[in-house]
Amino acid sequence: MSTSQLIIFDTTLRDGEQSPGASMTKDEKLRIARQLERLKVDVIEAGFAAASQGDFEAVRAIADTIRESTVCSLARANDRDISRAAEALKGAARSRIHTFIATSELHMEKKLRMTREQVLEQAIQAVRFARNLTDDIEFSPEDGYRSDPVFLAQVVEAVIREGARTINIPDTVGYAIPELYGNFIRELRERVPNSDQAIWSVHCHNDLGMAVANSLAGVKIGGARQVECTINGLGERAGNCSLEEVVMAVKTRRDYFGLDVRVDPSQIVPASRMVSQTTGFVVQPNKAVVGANAFAHASGIHQDGVLKARDTYEIMRAEDVGWSANKIVLGKLSGRNAFKQRLQELGVQLGSEAEINAAFQRFKDLADRKAEIFDEDILALVMDESAAHEQERYRLVALAQRSETGERPHAQVVFSDADQEVRTESEGNGPVDAVLRAIETKVQSGAELLLYSVNAITSGSTESQGEVTVRLQHAGRVVNGVGADPDIVVASAKAYLSALNKLQSRTERVAAQG
Repeated sequence: MSTSQLIIFDTTLRDGEQSPGASMTKDEKLRIARQLERLKVDVIEAGFAAASQGDFEAVRAIADTIRESTVCSLARANDRDISRAAEALKGAARSRIHTFIATSELHMEKKLRMTREQVLEQAIQAVRFARNLTDDIEFSPEDGYRSDPVFLAQVVEAVIREGARTINIPDTVGYAIPELYGNFIRELRERVPNSDQAIWSVHCHNDLGMAVANSLAGVKIGGARQVECTINGLGERAGNCSLEEVVMAVKTRRDYFGLDVRVDPSQIVPASRMVSQTTGFVVQPNKAVVGANAFAHASGIHQDGVLKARDTYEIMRAEDVGWSANKIVLGKLSGRNAFKQRLQELGVQLGSEAEINAAFQRFKDLADRKAEIFDEDILALVMDESAAHEQERYRLVALAQRSETGERPHAQVVFSDADQEVRTESEGNGPVDAVLRAIETKVQSGAELLLYSVNAITSGSTESQGEVTVRLQHAGRVVNGVGADPDIVVASAKAYLSALNKLQSRTERVAAQG
C-alpha cells in the first residue's frame, strides 16, 4: 500500500449494528453492503460470524456477493470464533479476519479475569491459528487506549511476529483527546520494533464528541493509515467515527493530510439515506456533510455571498457528496422497466420476478397518491417488500380512524398474525395512540415504548411520505421498527408492527469489541 493511501474500513454492519434497536436482517445488510461497495470503501466489516446463525448467514451472503471490497468478520481470540469467521468468508474475493482481546488492566481484571501473561498467550495463539486460514489478519487490543503502553507494545510486537498485518488501536470508550491519542499511536509505533511490518489503524468512539478528531489525529500525528468508521457515525452509545466526515476532511484538506482515499464521495448521501431508512436512526439536520441543512444558508449575508461566489461560504460542493443525485425520477406513468432500472441504480436487487412485480405494484399504488416519486420513496417501498418476503408474523392489512375536535379519537385496525386476520379497535389520546392501543390489545406484547419519531422522507412538499420510527423494549431487548406512508397514522401502525416482528425474532447476539 502507498504511504499516501488512507484505507477506509467501514464497520456499519458490525459495530454500527450494536446500537440498541439497529439490528438488520440479512437482506438489509446485503443491500447496504452493495452500497458500500459502490461507495468504494476498502474494507467492509460485515458482522461477527460467531455471534449467531443470523450473523453468520449475513457475513456469508456478503462475502459471496461483494467483489471489489475486502470483506471482514470480527472474531474473539479463540479457535471457535476464528473458524466460524473463516467459514463464513470462504466465498469472498478478498477476506480478512479481525480478532481481538482486551488489554487494559480494567478489562483484563474485571471482564476477562485473566493475567497479562494469559492475555498475551491467547493473542499469540489466536493470530497463529488465524494465519493458517487467511493471509489478511487484523488484531485489535480492546480498550487499547487505556492500556499500559509497555504491555500493549509487547502484545502488538508478538502478534505482528505471528502474522497480523493490520494493528488497530481502539478508543473503545471514547476517552481520548486528539493530541494525546495521536501521540499515543506515534509513541506506541516507536516502541514496537517490527511496527513497519503492519498497517496501523484507529477505531474511535464518540462519547466526548471527538471520534472524528481523534481518528484524524491518529492519522496525522500517529501515522495510522486505516480509519475504522461507520455511515452517519452509527454505533452504540454516542456512536462511532463518522465515515463521511473523515473522507471529506481528508479530501477537502489534502493540503494538510497529503493523503488519498479511494471512496467515491458522490455515493455518500445515498449511503447515508439507505442506512438511516434501514435502521430508523434519523440523521440530525445539522449533521456535517449528510444533514439536511449541511449546505443550507439562512443568513442573508451568507446567501448573498454564495450567490456571488460559491466558495465564500462553501468548502465542499453539495453535488460532490451526492446531494444532486436524488432528483425526481419516476411518476405514475413510469413503466416497469424504468422502475427496475432505478432499483439497479440504487443497488437494490430483489430475488425474483414475483418480488419485482410486487414492489412495482406498491410503486404504482404510491404514485396514485403521490405525484413525485423520489429515490427515498423507492427505498422505503423496497423495505416494505423485503419485510413481506421474509414472511414476518405481523403485517398491516387495513386501518380506519376517526378524529374530530372535542371527541376522543377511535381506530379500527386489521392486521395479519401469521395466517390469521385479526380485527381490533380502541380509543386513544390521539389517532396514533388509538391505533397502537388497538394493536396492543390483541398482541399483548407488554413492551415499553421508548421512542416514537416522525421524519419526512423527502423535503419540500406536504405530500411527502412520513417515516415513523418506533423503539420498543421488552425483557432486556431493544428494537426499532420503521414504517413509511403518506398517511402518518398508517406509517405508525407499520412501524409498530415492524418492531413487534423484531421482538418475535429471538436471535441471540454476543457483545463484541467496540
